[in-house]
Amino acid sequence: MKTRGIAPALGLAVLAAFALSACEQSGLAHRSLAPIPSETVALMEQAGTTKEAPMLIRAYKKEAELEIWKMRSDGRYVHLKTFPMCRWSGQLGPKRRQGDRQVPEGFYAIGPAQMNPNSSYYLSFNVGYPNALDRALGHTGGDIMVHGACSSAGCFSMTDKQIAEIYAIARSSLAGGQRAIQMQSFPFKMTAENLAKHRLDPNIDFWKQLKEGSDHFEVSLQEPQVAFCNRRYVFNAAGSANLDPEAACPPLKQDPEIAQAVAEKTAKDEAKIAQLAQSGVKPVRIVYQDGGQHPAFASRVPEVSRPETILPPTEIALDEKPNRGAGAAAAKSPVVTLAAAKAAAESRQTRVVALAPMRSDHRDLSALAASDPSPTNSVKKLARSNKEAGDIPTPPASIGVRKSAAAHSTKSF
Repeated sequence: MKTRGIAPALGLAVLAAFALSACEQSGLAHRSLAPIPSETVALMEQAGTTKEAPMLIRAYKKEAELEIWKMRSDGRYVHLKTFPMCRWSGQLGPKRRQGDRQVPEGFYAIGPAQMNPNSSYYLSFNVGYPNALDRALGHTGGDIMVHGACSSAGCFSMTDKQIAEIYAIARSSLAGGQRAIQMQSFPFKMTAENLAKHRLDPNIDFWKQLKEGSDHFEVSLQEPQVAFCNRRYVFNAAGSANLDPEAACPPLKQDPEIAQAVAEKTAKDEAKIAQLAQSGVKPVRIVYQDGGQHPAFASRVPEVSRPETILPPTEIALDEKPNRGAGAAAAKSPVVTLAAAKAAAESRQTRVVALAPMRSDHRDLSALAASDPSPTNSVKKLARSNKEAGDIPTPPASIGVRKSAAAHSTKSF
């Protein structure tokens, strides 16, 4: 009798738990299935693309911007929209180890399994760090996301409204048949001006690799094919054998038209860099307390993670011909800390100047930020739990067109 009496009670409890779970999952599913805003769909139509067409993401840490590109019917990508980034953490430079709070830099791939509709950061997707090159270089960490909540410990953090739109665009592209979305993450826009200013940074050799990939995209407006050999990136290249990030590069073949266009752009940019250096543009190193955010969010600092670190970064002017000891010390510290910056200033070996707030290159950014008055309804909850760290040239007419078509964990990033 007791058994028969308990069984119905247990059954009711299970049904009640299932009903509650179903309600919760339904609420989360509603977030992930939200449609693309009608205004953005109209932008797609004007640009000659569709919701189902492949997409590509480009992110810039220094400018705190995330760009969405969509493929047109001719196979080339067109810039669709730029989102001001609400928060990023760390310094300029690649991510090297778990817990360093660095937002990674490089080329990554986002597949359907990396979309996370159940994220406690409203919505999120995993960018795919570490890639094969990161692993070959011994870089650790993982679960790096683009997510909402305006809180970053190594992630690309947007507002809830922004991530809802970005997620919807990505979901539609993947549902349309795109196997993986390429994400290009840069320290800054790969301009001659930026590269001239950062020409003595310890990360400059790596950044030149990223610029090569950026150039391949910009001269063709096609997604560059990414591979690795000799512990570096190679783009749009095919070898006589499978490329291995830790092995020497075999003879590589490239599309001669794209290769020539990239070489011409590289030569033009290098000449501009040399001209800027000769005209007095000083090499600098930029130091952040802990990353930053787009100026469009300046009035909303209390809503972000670690608001006390959201300060204008410091530019440290570098000696064009440093002594050997200073050079060795810099090489040992790719990610310069604020303490090092202060020590250098106090020793008067460098000239410290405040970096003026950056101006957006896109007129609609402030309006976009203003249209989203509440970045998240769950920041307080997340602060308690702290569970989830974590002008483009027209391509030469001769260049051919190639058609291209995980749950958020609680680890420290």
